[in-house]
Amino acid sequence: MTPLDKARWLGLLVPAALLAGALGSQYIGGLHPCQMCHWQRWGHYAALGLTVLSFAFRGGRSDGRPFVWLAMLGILSSGLVGVFHAGVEADLWEGLTRCTSGVGSGSTQDILADIMATPLVRCDDIQWSFLGISMAGWNAIWSIGFAMVMTWLLTRRSPARA
Repeated sequence: MTPLDKARWLGLLVPAALLAGALGSQYIGGLHPCQMCHWQRWGHYAALGLTVLSFAFRGGRSDGRPFVWLAMLGILSSGLVGVFHAGVEADLWEGLTRCTSGVGSGSTQDILADIMATPLVRCDDIQWSFLGISMAGWNAIWSIGFAMVMTWLLTRRSPARA
């Protein structure tokens, strides 16, 4: 497996795993995401789409490498938003948003019922942590770490084929 192939697989597996954790904590664990939690997911969604495109261009002239680079940037951007969010949670700086909550669509009564039933989620409250690190912090660590690994792989030359 070439370094490009390894980076391509990381570009697929890392965001898939981190999104599975985020969505699982939301829909199975009952943790409600704040606005910045959603922002962290955007980079991973983009990375998944770009990596799938890179697989489609595997046999082409560029071998899909530009899409893998863009996927790495998506993963890195998620990690950087995670750093910012973790800083807001630790009161190192103030966030950019106010408290948020999700509201559905439908009739006025349905919307009011959704508002009343949906918890208010603050971006500066830590809902879950492990080893003293919040979910935003873990996303930052994993995303930035794997973006660095992908960068290293993408800058390596493939061994010459005999």
